[in-house]
Amino acid sequence: MSDTRIEKDSLGEVEVPAAAYYGAQTERAHQNFPVSGLRFPRRFIAALGMIKSEAAAVNAEQGRLDADLAKTIRQAADEVAGGEHDDHFPLDIFQTGSGTSSNMNANEVISNRAIELLGGEMGSKSPVHPNDHVNAGQSSNDVIPTAIHVSAYGAVAEDLLPALDHLAQALETKAEEFDDVVKIGRTHLQDAVPVRLGQEFAGYARQIRNGIDRLGASQSRLAELALGGTAVGTGLNAPPGFAERVIARLAERTGHPFVQAPNLFEALAAKDAAVETSGALKTVAVSLTKIANDIRWLGSGPRCGIGEISLPSLQPGSSIMPGKVNPVIPESVLMVAAQVIGNDATITAGGMSGVFELNVMMPVIAFNLLQSAEILANASRLLADRCVAGLTANREHAQEMIEKSLAMVTSLAPKIGYDRAAEIAKEAFSTGRTVRELAREKGVLSEDELERALDARAQTEGGVRSD
Repeated sequence: MSDTRIEKDSLGEVEVPAAAYYGAQTERAHQNFPVSGLRFPRRFIAALGMIKSEAAAVNAEQGRLDADLAKTIRQAADEVAGGEHDDHFPLDIFQTGSGTSSNMNANEVISNRAIELLGGEMGSKSPVHPNDHVNAGQSSNDVIPTAIHVSAYGAVAEDLLPALDHLAQALETKAEEFDDVVKIGRTHLQDAVPVRLGQEFAGYARQIRNGIDRLGASQSRLAELALGGTAVGTGLNAPPGFAERVIARLAERTGHPFVQAPNLFEALAAKDAAVETSGALKTVAVSLTKIANDIRWLGSGPRCGIGEISLPSLQPGSSIMPGKVNPVIPESVLMVAAQVIGNDATITAGGMSGVFELNVMMPVIAFNLLQSAEILANASRLLADRCVAGLTANREHAQEMIEKSLAMVTSLAPKIGYDRAAEIAKEAFSTGRTVRELAREKGVLSEDELERALDARAQTEGGVRSD
């Protein structure tokens, strides 16, 4: 038995692997684009399967497709949506900018799988044709942007937003746990006035909550689908009501509020919703960078760094230095954030490639958008569960650092004047003594006034105690 079969398309005959569900057009693209080995993510292939399944159902409802054929097409398409045939989607993301190759990949896989289910000969295009039946009422130009929005909406709503909420809760828990830990604040990497460790963590939690809000604000645009625009936005060959009905079924199937885009020309030619969503993802990445960097710096040491917190020990940190443990989770998060920021640059460039009636960088936009959502979700959960949850505060060390700080003189300035306070700070630095010791020795305030002025906890609450 031959390990290949012959299929035909409009350009002629093509040898296709005998066991492959894909056909001639997919094989041509497979040969044309050996670029990176990067394939579309699972969610994108699932979205293609769902679109084709619901399109077949509506085509049958409206009398354009035999009910039995539609049922079999739906079975094959649902298998694609469920991930049963991912090996038959071999195409590189660096392909034709409309994603036509991948749309035809889906059409051919579903067609040949349906033919197989019906007992026919794969590659014959009978009784299920990839264009006439599976792609009926559609164009690559509206299917691919629809698949981008369906998959990206799901990735954000189902994976990323819950992961960010989980991280925010972990940070909020630590903010409460650490509220009694008074430590030195830092600005310009220099000692500043005291803060509470809990206040720092509450700030981190707020960053993540803001990121959740930003992503939520972009979701309404992602919910607008291009289906029905067909080739250029006019809807040629899409029967009246077809796209609206398919979209309604997609909304019901996924539980997400998908609607037809109010202007299909915009939906095909521009990818502004993807760019907007990527911008929100980038902002989350920037927030995670701040948080991860702070955590690894606060835990630096353990003896010769800042050392105000201790991170969980997850793995040996050095092949040469025994006993060394590194902040591996924050470092992983930093790399994820860098990747997402790079992905955003690619998506931005892709969004700028809408020319006349079509954007021609949709595959790379899809890949980067979905990758960003996926790795941010994974990194957020790892940061929450394998780092933040296990953080402990080194309370005594934090208190020692406050007492040594020259910035403690700040609370004396309103009572003794800026210049005199500065003199005390300079002398404390040059002699290695504390601000408290020198202020007491110089008698700048009574003992009670000095104790109130140098109360570090009170300084974290906007002022010193007056009682």
